[in-house]
Amino acid sequence: MEYQLHLKKDKKFALLLLEVNHVIKKRKNTPVRLMASIISQQLSTKVAAIIFGRFIALFEGKEPSCEQVLECTNDQLRSIGLSQSKVNYIQNVAQFFLEHQITDKQLYTMEPDAIIELLTQIKGVGKWTVQMLMLFSLGQEDVFAVDDLGIQQAMIRLYKIKYETKKELHAKMLTISSKYTPYSSYACLHLWQWKDQGAI
Repeated sequence: MEYQLHLKKDKKFALLLLEVNHVIKKRKNTPVRLMASIISQQLSTKVAAIIFGRFIALFEGKEPSCEQVLECTNDQLRSIGLSQSKVNYIQNVAQFFLEHQITDKQLYTMEPDAIIELLTQIKGVGKWTVQMLMLFSLGQEDVFAVDDLGIQQAMIRLYKIKYETKKELHAKMLTISSKYTPYSSYACLHLWQWKDQGAI
């Protein structure tokens, strides 16, 4: 694939490009994808998947509309294992998408910085959460999640990065990741996979 040819130019990164080809594609129902990102904050992938499954089960197994989410009581949302703050953030997402009449189609055509500026207005939605949405739902191929702990751990190991402060680490990561453009999203997927395979 074209992205692999580009990333192989980095000799260290080439070691991560085994036989797996990642595909980045657009997914529908953006507000629910954003809610899923909120649910996954500070949780392992496995636990996040369980709680998101319970969330969908509240709506008879179908992805809800924003209106349906707002019709849920706090107790219903808390009952699936969500903290009160996450309940509030999920409700904030539903309210924001309804008030601003945001559609999937609109977000698909926006520039990355504009998406981040728009959606981080929602209380409880930070830059990392929007980047996960861009990478996994909006089909953005050049997203680099410098604040993601898994990406940080993988790059520290792969490139033997030495640093004293988070600011220094971020600066070194961004310098290295500039080589990934325009395929930074694929680089993130391979870094996560490498980490999850027990390389770290």
